[in-house]
Amino acid sequence: MTKFYITTPIYYPSSKLHIGHSYTTVAADALARYHRRLGHETYFLTGTDEHGQKIERAALAQGKTPIEFVDEIVAGIKDLWAALHISYDDFIRTTEPRHQRVVQKIFKQLYDQGDIYKSSYEGWYCTPCETFWIESKLKEGNLCPDCGGPVEWTKEESYFFRLSKYADRLLQYIEETDFIQPASRKNEMISFINQGLEDLCVSRSTVRWGIPVPFDEKQTIYVWIDALSNYISALGWGTENDELYQKFWPADVHLVGKEIVRFHTIIWPCILMALGLPLPKKVFGHGWLLFGAQAEKMSKSKGNVVDPYVLIEKYGIDPVRYYLLREVPFGSDGTYTEDALVLRTNTDLANDLGNLLSRTTQMINKFSGGLVPEPDPEADDRVLATLAEQVIAEYQGAMDRLEISNALVALWKLVDRANKYIDEQAPWALARDAAKAGQLRSVLYSLAESLRILAVALTPFLVQTPERIWEQLGLDPAQVRTLPWEEAIAWGGLKPGTVIRRGAPLFPRIEVPKAEAKPAVESAPATAPQPAAGAPAQPEAGAASTQPARPDAGAAGAGPGPVEGVAQIEYDDFAKVDLRVAEIIAAERIPKADRLLKLQLAVGEERRQIVSGIAQYYAPEELIGKRIILVSNLKPKKLRGVESHGMLLAATAEDGRLSLVTLDKPDFPTGMRVK
Repeated sequence: MTKFYITTPIYYPSSKLHIGHSYTTVAADALARYHRRLGHETYFLTGTDEHGQKIERAALAQGKTPIEFVDEIVAGIKDLWAALHISYDDFIRTTEPRHQRVVQKIFKQLYDQGDIYKSSYEGWYCTPCETFWIESKLKEGNLCPDCGGPVEWTKEESYFFRLSKYADRLLQYIEETDFIQPASRKNEMISFINQGLEDLCVSRSTVRWGIPVPFDEKQTIYVWIDALSNYISALGWGTENDELYQKFWPADVHLVGKEIVRFHTIIWPCILMALGLPLPKKVFGHGWLLFGAQAEKMSKSKGNVVDPYVLIEKYGIDPVRYYLLREVPFGSDGTYTEDALVLRTNTDLANDLGNLLSRTTQMINKFSGGLVPEPDPEADDRVLATLAEQVIAEYQGAMDRLEISNALVALWKLVDRANKYIDEQAPWALARDAAKAGQLRSVLYSLAESLRILAVALTPFLVQTPERIWEQLGLDPAQVRTLPWEEAIAWGGLKPGTVIRRGAPLFPRIEVPKAEAKPAVESAPATAPQPAAGAPAQPEAGAASTQPARPDAGAAGAGPGPVEGVAQIEYDDFAKVDLRVAEIIAAERIPKADRLLKLQLAVGEERRQIVSGIAQYYAPEELIGKRIILVSNLKPKKLRGVESHGMLLAATAEDGRLSLVTLDKPDFPTGMRVK
């Protein structure tokens, strides 16, 4: 059986963790869940690095012992991982006896074989980073080059590890393998090694909060051997109970932030080389999740730390997990904003995935009596079946390369295509033609089966949604994570005759109060709602008129020449109207307003809401995916208490029929100016 061992860095519990720490752990969790879903025997390790001078000082400042101080914070970290549904197999603490015994064994073995020696050290030391620096590498004379904080001059007797002894061997290994990923991190480490490696201080005589050197109790084992050894101490290396070590080592992936890649790709492999142990297969250094429009690194001193608990409570667990995994190409830096989280939730989850499930189950209820229909082989175009197979292959390839964001992009190709497939096939029209009954059954089956497979593929990322999708499809939600992978993703797994259990929307749209609305990217002027063309004329009070729309109410194609009674205008007057290409991504009826529909539009990167009086002419599900022309710079107004930000164009025939003005080339991007 295939084995998979993944680790996060062990976090330093000097204060509460923030969304940046959650980013690393949620990513590792997704990878672990993915491998478990494939049937691989998986081990997922996380934990805390609890020793050192910084903890010692922080505890003293609060009048606590170091262990009292870290116990409280570690309990909070475990609670946070529970809230984020982190499925770790082990949580290692460096204060645990099982870890301390292994660390002392490693230290003594390296000392006995001559790879650790005693000497004196005099130099600059950064307490937060727990790093010694030579003066030439300091910033502005006395600042740490990593964290920017002040360094202290330290002089003491310590033990040193012969890091330089393994430099050439390590450099060759890094250059010849994919040990370090992404490639940018690999190049950084090669450059660092080529500058020359100095032997490494691995003990302190001035710090008492730590693991004693087994043969010299005046010395405390320093962070490099203490913390980094957790990856094998948790597996029982060097003990009688080393079954986990024998099964899972070497690790498949050490997942770390880019700021600690150097420790994991230089110090840790050199220690393993000295011990004669295999090196991890891969160290992946992901980027930072930065804060806000200024893309600042999160820190308590700057007041820009984002509490994951607040986001989970406000938006739900799956929107937070999806945002963290989808928003940033894994390996690169990314920027967190709450606006972007809301936008991802409303577009990807509510409009795309949630609306697809809602439309599909609604149509199966309406056109198939609530039962999954039997597809007609002769009428089945297999458009979605073929794409589903391609998407799953692309998704698996991305996950195997640790391209988590790209894996979700691949899945959304099927989501987007399924939504457009509804518009193309128009099941409501097929239902009116008895000769097309077989095609209707095949279309509805393909949509439901696409959703079934999507739910399976989403299990590594989302912890509640896959079950909800299966439940609405009439399937046993418990099996979405347990059915064998190859069987679960094979097309045709949804049995015809299954009773649909249509439920509440997966992701209700997040309505942002006007004062809080801040588009992540502005493309078209963000003004404007009037009723759409074809909508009832708007009385000042905002109530919908019962009269049909006038042919000139923004409609195109009203006649070959000037309409009688309509004043001619200059070009400059027309130029004041800002027309944009927009795509309808969601549509719903407004209660107690028979003529009105509430439409959500994609206009480039912007999202708009308009109210349109076209409910007599279009069913909501018919509109999804249509590319229309939007009058984008009208002043906002409310209809039946619903705010509308623009007006769409439509033509009205003499007999009252209405037709939207749409693009005949669907590849034109939304947000384009219409001239």
